[in-house]
Amino acid sequence: MTRTIAQIETGDGADELRRDDYFPTLIYSIKLHDAESMNRDILEAIYAERDRDSKGIERSNFRSLGGWHSHNNLHKEASFKRLTDRAHTMLGGIHENLGYDPKTRLEITTMWSITNPPGSSNRAHIHPGALWSGVYYVQAPEGAGQIEFTDPRTVQIMNSASFIPNKRRKTECWTKVKVKPVAGKMLFFPSWLYHSVEPNLADGTGNASERIIISFNINQKRIPKK
Repeated sequence: MTRTIAQIETGDGADELRRDDYFPTLIYSIKLHDAESMNRDILEAIYAERDRDSKGIERSNFRSLGGWHSHNNLHKEASFKRLTDRAHTMLGGIHENLGYDPKTRLEITTMWSITNPPGSSNRAHIHPGALWSGVYYVQAPEGAGQIEFTDPRTVQIMNSASFIPNKRRKTECWTKVKVKPVAGKMLFFPSWLYHSVEPNLADGTGNASERIIISFNINQKRIPKK
């Protein structure tokens, strides 16, 4: 979209300064209205899975700091169907918003849970092999650690600009964005976008102090012909 930024006087007239935003990075968010009841059931299912497989796997989580990562096929389990179905409904809205081919749909291809006790975090990473990725916050006590998205453009490696001191930058000039975790909130972002999670600094011990999420990878799938 072309926007007029300013009319700049040049002595004998004015020139129009215009701007086009061609390569935006999109992040979608939803706050589920029925999250409280859904999260009770999801927590129970996550704890059951963690009891079954206490070792889990290690990806962006740090086992040495207590971070637990489930297997990657939770979307195939009945106990997570309510959340999986809701995520697919939200993805339908994204599909329509972006004008994707109506003969396709956005579909969760892998889904897992991560639990982070106080002191644990997740290293910066991307999700290869997916088009979109997402996170759903099941439990997020105060101080549980924000997700941080990092500008992936190489300009940040080559050079960087200086801005007016002590003044909030325009959002298009940010190099990092942090989002506070809130139980019941769901985020969708491009899978190539680097992201990490700050250490959980919540007070307390035990299950109530953990940051607990469900993450998923999403691809565009062709709808089978009937």
